[in-house]
Amino acid sequence: MQRPEDAILTRERPFDPRRTCLLLVDTQNYVWNPGVAERLPAFDAAVRGTVLPNLQRLVTSFRAAGAEVMYTVMENLTRDGRDRSLDYKLSNFFIARGSWEARVFDALAPDDDEIVLPKTSSGVFNSTNIEYILRNIGIDTLVITGFLTDQCVDHTVRDAADRGFYPVCVSDACATHSAPRHDNALAAFAGYCRTLDTEAAIDWIARGQES
Repeated sequence: MQRPEDAILTRERPFDPRRTCLLLVDTQNYVWNPGVAERLPAFDAAVRGTVLPNLQRLVTSFRAAGAEVMYTVMENLTRDGRDRSLDYKLSNFFIARGSWEARVFDALAPDDDEIVLPKTSSGVFNSTNIEYILRNIGIDTLVITGFLTDQCVDHTVRDAADRGFYPVCVSDACATHSAPRHDNALAAFAGYCRTLDTEAAIDWIARGQES
């Protein structure tokens, strides 16, 4: 009889739509808009040419598989932003409740029954009830995408791992303000998650539906 300590653990797991959630981190107008595009042309090119099309493909695949799709957005809960984390206050992140800046990109608009969680810290597990929600739904696998790779995505990957979730990061469905920052972040948190590109993630979903 095999003992638990003898079991071979691996990050290679089959896709199960009942237990898997695609999380789009901060895919909102505050993060990417014409002003940001003008200041950060390389970031704009990465979002426009790679990340946004890949996110659209992932959202379509997850919905077709019957898996959960969930969003986070940076957004104040109060008019004056007093609920923000100290870091957000010091960083001057003020994203008004219900504002255009707090809205998910139109190209990735949530369906009417998909969850959008407003947060006021880098880590969604620290300033929302996402863990409670995921456990209620029966989710243990969190596929993490969005912005920024070396900030909110990084926090989410590490926190998910520490809380007993199985995190998967889709490397070409997230971005930050420069390619070196993006690559360094992926390398830094690689030990906390499984890393796939979009093609591999879609293949993973397809193989899970065949089994």
